[in-house]
Amino acid sequence: MRVVLDTNVIIAAFAARGLCAEVYEVCLANHTIVMSEHILSEVERNLAKKIRLPRSVTYSAINYLREISEIFEPELVKIPECRDKDDIKIIGTALSGGADIIITGDDDLLVLKSFAKVKILTPREFWDILRSGRT
Repeated sequence: MRVVLDTNVIIAAFAARGLCAEVYEVCLANHTIVMSEHILSEVERNLAKKIRLPRSVTYSAINYLREISEIFEPELVKIPECRDKDDIKIIGTALSGGADIIITGDDDLLVLKSFAKVKILTPREFWDILRSGRT
């Protein structure tokens, strides 16, 4: 599958062992991760600000994400029902990268459930789909 990992999932994966870290590792091993420079810059900012990783570690993490992902420019989309206009770039990245799923903990995205043919799932919903063998 082609997946977009939202910033909050990536940050949680770096912050602690847990479900987001497991989802991140499964996506690295078995799926294609779709990214944009927008997502990478949010991740970089939050790794430094929220987790307070040293600049060198943050730099290495962003370079690694850039290497293992397919990078796309977000498609320009109009989504009047999107509560957070910054999330439009996440959806635009998914569309331009041909993603099947956006994995996020962001309620503003999750309330949409899907956009076009892209499903919007929590890490737990994604994990449950993987465990059940449904895709």
